[in-house]
Formats: sequence, structure tokens, C-alpha cells
Amino acid sequence: MGRWMKIGAIVVAVLLVAGVGVWFGINQALQTDPFMSSYADNCAVCHGEQFEGSAQGPALVGNELLHGDSVAEIAQSIGNGFPERGMPGWSGVFDEGQIKSLAILVAERRVDRLFTDFNTEKPLEIPTTPMQTELADFYLEVVASDLAPKAFSIAALPDGSLLVTEKLEGLSIISPDGERSEPILGTPATGTSGVRLSGLDYGIGWMLDVAPHPDYAENGWVYLVHMHLCESCDEVAEGVWGRSMTRLIRGRIKDGEWRDEEVVWSVPDRFYSSVPDLGAGGRLAFDPAGYVYLSVGIKGGYFQGIQDLSTPYGKIHRVHDDGRIPEDNPYVNTDGAMASIWTYGHRSPQGLEYEPESDSLWGTEMGPRGGDEVNLLKPGRNYGWPLTSLGVDYDGTPVEYWKDLGIEFDLEDITQPVVDLTPSPAVSSFVIYQGDAFPGWQGDFLVGSLKATELYRFRIEEGVLVEQEVLLRDLARIRDVEVEANGIVYLLLEHDSGSQIVRLLPDAPAVAAL
Repeated sequence: MGRWMKIGAIVVAVLLVAGVGVWFGINQALQTDPFMSSYADNCAVCHGEQFEGSAQGPALVGNELLHGDSVAEIAQSIGNGFPERGMPGWSGVFDEGQIKSLAILVAERRVDRLFTDFNTEKPLEIPTTPMQTELADFYLEVVASDLAPKAFSIAALPDGSLLVTEKLEGLSIISPDGERSEPILGTPATGTSGVRLSGLDYGIGWMLDVAPHPDYAENGWVYLVHMHLCESCDEVAEGVWGRSMTRLIRGRIKDGEWRDEEVVWSVPDRFYSSVPDLGAGGRLAFDPAGYVYLSVGIKGGYFQGIQDLSTPYGKIHRVHDDGRIPEDNPYVNTDGAMASIWTYGHRSPQGLEYEPESDSLWGTEMGPRGGDEVNLLKPGRNYGWPLTSLGVDYDGTPVEYWKDLGIEFDLEDITQPVVDLTPSPAVSSFVIYQGDAFPGWQGDFLVGSLKATELYRFRIEEGVLVEQEVLLRDLARIRDVEVEANGIVYLLLEHDSGSQIVRLLPDAPAVAAL
């Protein structure tokens, strides 16, 4: 694995040669908020450098905005102005994208969400007092601590233990009493965190999602998504960085070893990419009919290949649990299309869940700056990236890569999100709650976030968001959410000091005897 670990200036050169320098352009935007210069030049004189207000204008944070505080309402206020109160309209000065960028900036600051702060290092403190919410009170209890900083997924097993993946350490088991096993031997090799910029890692070869088969008690299958390192792609910069691609495998864990491995879904070497695994997606979900769904993000490039049905990028894929292609997949008879595609037009899918009662597949997805989504994933639908987005790009320009790609489209043909999360909380994984521990949450979406470090509850009825609530604030980057068979909710908290697993309990946790 040594050859995967060479980083520094040569790695940056490899990335640029591979045509993914856009990631480092994005990183520049993450370090210095480009929206602030426009605000400072045009708005700060009246509304204060820190949005605190002045004699000329009201504060934009810490108070109610009389004309609404959604991004759309703030944008309308900026564009039209209030001439009778001395605020000019800016629609004749700024274009629509610039006005929306300013509105997103104000909305971010109103929820105390600095665009340049990804909360990877903020202190991690688990509250000991009960959390009081609209439909349930609960307590937090630490299940396991001192995991690797870049843990990715947890999954409950019938005996009360948890499977856990850590991007660079592999697969382990957390016992019911919180003890972490040694990494399971024989799982695929992992790669490197690569370059760390603005608190985020840019590398390849990561271990991602894990889940037991729905009939695990009978067949023992464990499914694992990992970024497979291409050993035959040495022609790319002499293998200094290498290439990786999403792959779904299954195996059985016996005596601490990974055995009986089978490849369930993979793609040819030509689709392997040096693009960092940061936007690789890599979530999986089962449905009751025996199908497994897999998300693949922008692994081919920021906007390349997502709208192309002959590539795997920016897609949700559907196969039988042994990898066979279902005959009723939407593009199975389309010339040139990948037969496993279920939906397309996805940017950075972060969560994937099947809801049996409504027989529907759902996903969460990160947008650029704004435009995080909760989507109902219907077969054959186009979800828009990179043609359009409800957010804006990192430099404040509208998302309209259709111009670069030469793709004309009708907005009516783009499936819009059920929930638009703008400003972006950096939405992560989620569950659709079923269980007895919190009956008031039955059927609700419990959605984690990374940048916002919040846990949300969404109630969606007939495809419409009807209720929303923040269940937890200022906790940590919530990388994964899981529900045990008894209805207890588990959260995987990603943190630079060591990730933790905590659970939500309806009653105070028992205190161990001294």
C-alpha cells in the first residue's frame, strides 16, 4: 500500500494532470468566502460588517426579518428593496445569481453557519441532560468512542452488535457493550486520505457503506461498498495517486475474517478515476423484493458524465442481491445505457433508504452552495445535476453546466426535491423511522448533517413536507443514522479527535455501579 501513500506537491500535480483541478478551485472558495466581498462592498455600510446592523439599516441576524427569512424571500427583499425606507432595489445592479448568492449568505449567517467552517475540530461534548422536542424527549448515551476520525457507516446486527466502517481502517464490529474488534481481516485494501485542505480529505480507496442482508440471520451475507483501487491503471501518472471506483461486494464474517467474497456490482477499468472519493456517494439500500440499490456520485468529475446514461457517475443503480440486472430496470433495453441505472442526475448522494409501506426509494444529496435535497427516487427520473440546482455554485454563479455540455433541457423534465435544504447543512445519511421507542416519530425522516452538526426530523405525507423540526443542535458531524430493531436510534459522529457512536434513548441511561 506504500505506493498509495505518496502525497504533497506531486499529488496535486497528478490531480491537475487528471483534469480534476476543479476540486482545488472549490477548495479556494472554501478557504475565503467569495460571497463576502460582494456583501462588504455593497451591504456592510448599512447592515454592518458582521450583519449586526447600523444607524442606516437593521441587523440581518439575531432578529426577525419582517418580510421573511427564506432564501427566496430574502432575495426578493434584496432585489426589490424598500425605497420608502431608504433601501434601494438591487435588481438593476446585480443579476439574479448575484442576488441569490447574497440571500444565501444572509440565510447562512442567520443560522450561524459559516461557509468556511466544516466543524471538523469543534469540541465534541455529549449532553447529559434530556433533550426536549415536540413529540419525544430523549437522552444521549455514548456506545463507542475513539474510532478513527473518518468513520463512515454503522449497521445493526441481530445480536445487538454494530458493524462499523472507517474510511482508511476498514470494517470492524462493535460489541453490545461497546468494545471495538480488530479490523476484519481480508476485506479490500484501503487507500489514503491524500491531501487535507480546509478540514476535508481528498484521497482515494476509502471504505464506505455497510449493511447486513435482510435475511442475514439465515444467509450471513454482509454487503460492503468500497472504493476499489485499480491495480491495472498504472499508466496514470505512474500510479503515484492511482484510480479508484465504487464497487459493491458481499461476504461473510467468520472468526474475525472476511470470507466467501463475491462482487455484486462493478464497472470496467475505463470508468476508474483519480477524482477524489469525497464525492463518490457509496450508500446502499435493500427493498423487500430482494433488490439492492447503490449510489454513485460525481466520481467522474464535477459535472462530467452525470447526464450520460453510458457512464455510472451521478446515478442510483439497482441490481438483484446477487448482482443480476433486473429485467424491469428503466434503461435495460436502451442502447448504450448502463442496464443497472435506476435514476440519474445526482451530485453527491449521501443517504439511501427504502420505505416499505409506500414502496418507495428515498435519497439525500448534497448540492453546491445551497440545494441540498431529500428526493423521492422514481425509476428513470432525472434529478438535474449538473444542468440546474436550487443552490448556486461556489463562486456565486448559477448552476448551468448544460451550456458547457451542450445539453438543452426542459425544467419540467427535472424531478424537483421533496425537501430543499438551502442554506446547505451538508446533509448526510438518514433513516425513515420505524420502531416502538419513539412512537411519535413513526414514519418520519431522521436526517443527519455534517457542516450544520444537526439532526432533523421531517414528516413527509404524499410526497410533501408537512412538518420539520431540529432534534439536536451543535452536536458533531453526523455521518450516519441507524435504527435498531427495537427502535433505538444510533448516530455515528465524525470528529477529528476520534469518532463516536451514540444512541438516543427514551429513558435516562443506567449508571454503571462503581
